[in-house]
Amino acid sequence: MNRHNLKHPHKELRKRLGTRFSTDDAVRDAHARDASYHQGTLPDAVAFPKTNAEVADIVRICAKYKIPIVPYGTGTGVEGAVVATEGVLCIALNEMNRILRVSPDDRDATVEAGVTRLQLNTHLTKIGTQLHFSVDPGADASLGGMVATRASGTSAVRYGTMLDNVLGLTVVTADGSIVQTGSRARKSAAGYDLTRLFIGSEGTLGIITEITLKLTRLPDAVASAVCAFPTVAAAVDTVIKMMDTGISIARIELLDELQMDAVNKYAGLDYEVAPTLFFEFHGSEHTVAESSEIAGKIAAMHGSGDFRWATDENERKRLWQARYDSYYAALNRRPGSVGYVTDVCVPISRLAECIAKTKALLATSYLIPSILGHVGDGNFHVVFPLEPNNKVELAEAQRLSDQIVDIALEMDGTCTGEHGVGVGKRNALEKEHGEAIDLMRAIKHALDPQNLMNPGKVFLSPQT
Repeated sequence: MNRHNLKHPHKELRKRLGTRFSTDDAVRDAHARDASYHQGTLPDAVAFPKTNAEVADIVRICAKYKIPIVPYGTGTGVEGAVVATEGVLCIALNEMNRILRVSPDDRDATVEAGVTRLQLNTHLTKIGTQLHFSVDPGADASLGGMVATRASGTSAVRYGTMLDNVLGLTVVTADGSIVQTGSRARKSAAGYDLTRLFIGSEGTLGIITEITLKLTRLPDAVASAVCAFPTVAAAVDTVIKMMDTGISIARIELLDELQMDAVNKYAGLDYEVAPTLFFEFHGSEHTVAESSEIAGKIAAMHGSGDFRWATDENERKRLWQARYDSYYAALNRRPGSVGYVTDVCVPISRLAECIAKTKALLATSYLIPSILGHVGDGNFHVVFPLEPNNKVELAEAQRLSDQIVDIALEMDGTCTGEHGVGVGKRNALEKEHGEAIDLMRAIKHALDPQNLMNPGKVFLSPQT
């Protein structure tokens, strides 16, 4: 479909949105991709709705003219879930950024999809609550995008993922209907769980416009630490033992020796270049002190170095910023490179074995990837710095990524713990789920019979 064929829908959309409908090349280019290496084409136009009704009108116009739709948040994804394809309309949700309601007594809030995690937490502090939204993927992602990709991140070991922290949604479906799923109740046995159907659907079933979220009380005390280990296996064995004790760990992250070297150089730090765990403990002052002491003893049993503590808030932020910057630090190992990143997740008892096999595999390649991960829940990432537009290097990274997925699946794991599928892991998803993909396709066809909602993402679309 070319842009000439879109003359009539453009006219209708412009009438509805005015200057919030754009065919400007720079605007289209800014909404054509995410943070991944995946390349697409420019969307034919970008719409910037401000209300549920406007989203519904846009979808109905697109359905009328059979125009495919890609919803867009902040573009921080890494598997191509918002990469544009030929003839699509991009619906950018960043202007739907109102915090609609906060209930401190019920510890919940309702926000529009364009609200970011940082925006919500800043607002909660500003209005004087002792609450925060706990899911932290690192990037300041939009909450709608975090729902759509079933995001998690560094704090999932204590607070859970988006799947655990969403109570209900407002969704615009493929025919332009506005539906509410779930409620503010903390549990329900009322019918199919439509909320969780849309969580992780990556815009292929509908456009998420509002989210009702659980909030969590801020801890009374927080302590952070960094600790080096002689081997990755020793670090992971430490994590497993700590999880067995039930101590109050909020975050526990692993960086291998290559990643620690990269972080030191990028952030101007002086940590030991060795497999390293980043810890954070939340709770009462007594609980944090007790957990920290136990953690130190367990780490020492596995040959660790000394804990380097950060209890001052600014020092903690500096420490965790170094962890958040790990992706850019990895790319800095090869100036001018672009990133190819993959993630898998396995039962924590198989994590050391999975990482060991992955590192052995990576050692056979001429590429220079590094490993980091949310090891408290068995999830780790591999970052490949690649020469831009080098098809040979890209093919090598994809080959290795496919084999890492195979290693994880052999250990009863999953092809992606938190990045999602997008276009990057469609084949891996089929490996993991087999014939269940047909059931996913049937759900897609039932909700989107014209195949207009982010087509080609998650799996190759069903025949219509």
